[in-house]
Order: sequence, then C-alpha cells, then structure tokens
Amino acid sequence: MTIRTGIFLIWGTILTVLQGSAQNSREGFEHLFEPVETYVVYKTTGEINVDGKAGEKDWQLAKWSEAFNDIEGDVKPAPAYQTRMKMVWDESNLYIYAELEEPHIWAYYDKNDMIVYHENDFEVFIDPERDAHAYYEFEVNARNTLFDLFMNKPYRNGGKANIEWNAKGFKSAVYIDGTLNDASDEDVKWTVEMQIPFSSLRLDGPFVQPKNRDVWKINFSRVEWQTELIDAIYVRKTDSGKKKLLPENNWVWSLQGVINMHYPERWSMVQFSENPLTQQKVSFSLPEEEIWAKYVWLIYYKQQSYKSENGQYSPTLTLLDIPEKGTADGVSYTLKLNADNTIYTATLETANGLKIWINEQGLFKVLTNK
Repeated sequence: MTIRTGIFLIWGTILTVLQGSAQNSREGFEHLFEPVETYVVYKTTGEINVDGKAGEKDWQLAKWSEAFNDIEGDVKPAPAYQTRMKMVWDESNLYIYAELEEPHIWAYYDKNDMIVYHENDFEVFIDPERDAHAYYEFEVNARNTLFDLFMNKPYRNGGKANIEWNAKGFKSAVYIDGTLNDASDEDVKWTVEMQIPFSSLRLDGPFVQPKNRDVWKINFSRVEWQTELIDAIYVRKTDSGKKKLLPENNWVWSLQGVINMHYPERWSMVQFSENPLTQQKVSFSLPEEEIWAKYVWLIYYKQQSYKSENGQYSPTLTLLDIPEKGTADGVSYTLKLNADNTIYTATLETANGLKIWINEQGLFKVLTNK
C-alpha cells in the first residue's frame, strides 16, 4: 500500500465518522474535508546550486509530487498543462524544484514585490506551526521576479498581507525551455528552483527549526491566465464586452476545495526526515491532532455559516447539529463550545488525553499532547 493510499484511507475513516454523526453533520461542507496530499522530504547529501536546472544527484533522487489539479478538484476540468514539484532539505534550508509545462511562456513584471499573480506564476505557502495563522507566501514568475509576504491570519479573518516583509537569504532561479515573450514559436516548459532559509520564516523572535518527523503545512499553486496577443504583447483576455478579465486557472498540488489558497488548514502535510536521499524508506505518519482537527474545523465552518445567516455565533453545538460526545476508532471524545454573539472557543478532548482548540478567528492549537 502506498503512503498516499494509506493516508487517504485514514482520511476516509475520519470522514465516515463525521458523516455518521448527527445525520451527516458535515452536509454542505464535504468539499472542505477531502483528503490532502502528503510528502516526506529527505536530507540532501551535497550542496544544492540554485540555478533553476536541478542537475544535482539529490534532485535526481528526490520524488516527484503528484501532478497538480484544479483548486476545486474534479468539479472543474483537468489542467491543460502538467505541473509537478519535489523537495529536499538540509539543516538550514528547504529546497523546492517545480516544473511547469507551458507552450507560451511570458512574463513582464521585473521588480520584486510586484503582484506577480497578475501574470502566470508559481506559488508556495508555508505554515510551520500548523495553526492556520502566521504563514508565508512566495510567488515567482517566469522572469524570476519574487513577490513574498507574511500573513498574520487568513483574509477571511481580517488578515492583512505584510508585503514589507522579505525572506532574508531567499534564493530562486528560473530556467526556460523555450523563449520568453516570443509568440512566434512554441515553448516546452519553465522550471523554478527555490532555497528558503528556515531562519527567514519569522518576523521577530525565534524561527521554527524542523526536526526529524516534524510536519509542516505547505501547499503550492500555479496561476495560469488565458491570453491574447496585442501588438506582439501577451495580454490577459477579457469577456466579450472587454470590461472584465476572464478568471484565471488555479492549479494546485493539494486540493483546496474552494477557490481560495488562504485556507491553511486545507494545505498538504510535509514530514521532515533526517534520512539522506540515498535512504528514502520513511512512511508518512499523520499527526494525531490532524485526525481529530476535523471535528473542530467542522465547528468553525458551521459557525461561520450560522453567523452569516443569523448575525451572531451559535451558543450551542446542538444548533449546529454537532453531537457533544462520540467515539471514533474505539476512542471516545468530548466537544465543548463556549460562545457569545461575537466570539467563541471550541475544544475537543479525547479519552486518551489529547486536547485541541479553535476560536472564531480560525486559530488552531494543540493544548495537550498525550
């Protein structure tokens, strides 16, 4: 059984339990409980030269991800062009290499922190602490123009992008198999290589240094626009009235289930292994809190919906059609909700001592590890 198949089976058990609770209490929210991708990232055996070409032996040994899919999954057409990535790490950096098939490669933005998702780009999202807050975003176009930013919390919770933040020591390079901004020929692909120092992932204070078996939330997105040529320049297409841009395609590694990358709880999980790439024999181990997290995230989604309809949060789980007690895989659990009109906290505690917490801001915490 593959790692991916095993994780999907685990997630299937979670969804079955949720579905059986309170006569399918997750009805209407199924798209936010689809399985996420997982990846074990192994240590390098030598130096990585960030040149966009991934010629090192370590890159040859590293496993490719699954091909990217539409951000909403099978409800939308499959991507027209393949995108895939791989990762490795050393004590100081996370390295990412991505390959983007593209018959017409174009990019004009050439100054850092320009909004490069207004062009075709490749994007990386990282939440080291898996709390759905305090995360980092890196975007690069085919000219290797970087747009990096820090989010204190998602936009849905009033978060604001800190564009002034810059990742110290970040490196990237792009290689183009074809020609840039030349519509007279057909291109093959462009590739992106990134070096993200762990020490750069902070505003103030200490950073999160990954250890063996640590799991981070990470996801990737490719923005792809429909274009036309005007005076030999690639321009984003508009509707027939020439008033509104046609929507971009969003192709992602791990299914978001909603057209919004800023749902960090929906990102994939990446496990760090101290094993060198020459010894890739580690199975992904799903953290226990991520299994039980689905219960409190259901409360969060339902509370958001309840407030939208009623102007305030629900004071009880009963009004959300969520049972306070249950058993999953032989382990009993208790859910508690403390709420007033404008704020709330919800906790889940298992019989074997795990306690997790969420609030109206979508901040997720592990309060007790068993």
